[in-house]
Amino acid sequence: MNFIKSLVVAGAVAVASTSAIAADITGAGATFPFPLYSKWADAYKKETGNGLNYQSIGSGAGIKQIQAKTVTFGASDSPLKAEQLEKDGLVQWPQAIGALVAVVNLEGIKPGELVVTGELLGEIYLGKVKTWNDPAIVKLNPKLTLPSSAITVVRRSDGSGTTFLWTDYLSKVNAEWKTKVGSGTAVEWPVGVGAKGNEGVAGNVSQTKNSIGYVEYAYAKQNKLTHAAIVNKAGKTVQPTIENFQAAAANADWAKSPGYYVILTDQPGESSWPITGATFILMHKNPTDKAAAAEAIKFFKWAFEKGDKMAQELDYIPMPDPVVKLIEKTWTADIKS
Repeated sequence: MNFIKSLVVAGAVAVASTSAIAADITGAGATFPFPLYSKWADAYKKETGNGLNYQSIGSGAGIKQIQAKTVTFGASDSPLKAEQLEKDGLVQWPQAIGALVAVVNLEGIKPGELVVTGELLGEIYLGKVKTWNDPAIVKLNPKLTLPSSAITVVRRSDGSGTTFLWTDYLSKVNAEWKTKVGSGTAVEWPVGVGAKGNEGVAGNVSQTKNSIGYVEYAYAKQNKLTHAAIVNKAGKTVQPTIENFQAAAANADWAKSPGYYVILTDQPGESSWPITGATFILMHKNPTDKAAAAEAIKFFKWAFEKGDKMAQELDYIPMPDPVVKLIEKTWTADIKS
């Protein structure tokens, strides 16, 4: 049983055993932050006795659940624009920052050895680069022994904020991808095998030789997957490190962005990791269950105050203190709890 599945089982057991004692905070959505929310939830329950029932079902489904008011909060890595938030009566804020990596299953290739560009990733996902020894890949990796095998492309099958970040990046760095496919939580994929959630993509890549996929970095580490290095906007080959994620995140201007709508892909800077993004929380301005909303806010406030070290241990970036102060003002002004 891999780490992610273990968390799912442990969470289910914890919820079942405590449901008779206290109502859990309910949320649903993005798989991107699931390792972090699971870690926070475990620590929060030990400290307060209150549980978090979070369904890791994808950003698209999470948005639908919060719109339908079936959960206290939704979670998405694809932020909603201000007009959509207003229409749905929702408040949105960033809870943490993470990053996506391209992961491969190639015999003899170690993590970080394979180098790719965003344009090349677009060519692979368009189905134009079909084999691992294609000249475009060999040119970037002259010292690696690459097989002549066909590339098995793995992508998400569900509505996904992770897909939004991935396709947003590809749209910025590959003109044909932008024209033919574009960006979104769900797109018309030219090629590929679909898998559900970051968990599904990680599992599929780990089991399929000569495959490539995209996952949040914590999933790559926990499943011991081989990530690729990427040539960033500055033309530098960079590795996925928290310092490089922070370099990309440093460009965000949260205060001037309505609804905190900030996309962090393809940021400038010599050390910036090019597929970095925030994960967002969505709540109703006027929640049906105000007590539940107040409990959820307590959890997120606790996470901002005490969860930074846990976030960094999983290679997520905590929100900077000035941004947390802005978010706390948003809670007070906009949520009736």
